[in-house]
Amino acid sequence: MTSPLTYAGAGVDIAAADESKSRIRAFVESTFTEHTRGAFGGFGGLCRAPAGDGQLLVASADGVGTKIKVAIDAGRHTTIGHDLVNHCANDILVQGALPLFFLDYVAFGKLVPSTVADVVQGVASGCRENGCALIGGETAEMPGLYTPPDYDLAGFIVGSVHENAVLGADRVRRGDVIVALASSGLHTNGYSLARRIVSERLRLAVDAPFPGMRESVADVLLAVHSSYVRSLREVLPRIHAMAHITGGGLPGNLSRSLPAGCDAVIERATWRPPHVFEVLAKAGGVEDAEMFRAFNMGIGMCVMLPASDADAVIEQAQENAVAAWVAGEVTSGDGRVVLH
Repeated sequence: MTSPLTYAGAGVDIAAADESKSRIRAFVESTFTEHTRGAFGGFGGLCRAPAGDGQLLVASADGVGTKIKVAIDAGRHTTIGHDLVNHCANDILVQGALPLFFLDYVAFGKLVPSTVADVVQGVASGCRENGCALIGGETAEMPGLYTPPDYDLAGFIVGSVHENAVLGADRVRRGDVIVALASSGLHTNGYSLARRIVSERLRLAVDAPFPGMRESVADVLLAVHSSYVRSLREVLPRIHAMAHITGGGLPGNLSRSLPAGCDAVIERATWRPPHVFEVLAKAGGVEDAEMFRAFNMGIGMCVMLPASDADAVIEQAQENAVAAWVAGEVTSGDGRVVLH
């Protein structure tokens, strides 16, 4: 007689799921704001909509790419969720929106409650930094689809902005300056190339010292993706448009915020890309143009605004410990990003 089959025998552990929920409850509740309604564990999350006519909701969804593989290899899971929230918050900030709430999705081959707790702890840290509530999410166990210890992570953010305050290319004018805000490292893009260079060309494990630095490979590659919400929220009325420098680098993202008939001219002499990018370029034999397409090269956000407002934006960023400088200007052209 064949033995009866069970869900646990098929690879899905309900008890582990229940334990995971109990571990993350405090992290989730620590993010609740005055707009949050309902309680932990509901089928849906509740958040009061912003008051006032003309208020728009802005939503975005993203993941963290193969940076998650570095976290898995290093056994360090407490920051990857923070990366996720900051990335999503920056994406809606580009349109002038401030975040209201966040939802996460984590999928495992085999659910490990301690790892779930670490990931959600990072998500909660990101939500607190950006002033949004973690009002829901999903933890899935899918044996046969993910091979332990691998897992995947995605996030969904909703924010708000008044329709008269939406930022974008239609506000940009010739003569606007471009203020660059420094990145904290690779952020969440370019990791497929970076990991290959580190493992195949440099032959370094995650716990080895990164070349020319005291920090380990894991320390450098897992540096948390910067959020620019605190640095820019008070100066948003001065800004015409922004570009979050993610996949595609400066050329691929800055062009998305340019109106017809304009170029963005970036002066490379205004900054030196951080050491991590120099190491990756040399070890990988990566051509200069490819480096600027694959990586942010030290600039996490570009802000386009009148020259008379540049100092205010730079000072606000510096007050929040983010380096900022005038890196270029908007000129007549045909929609190109020119790196001088």
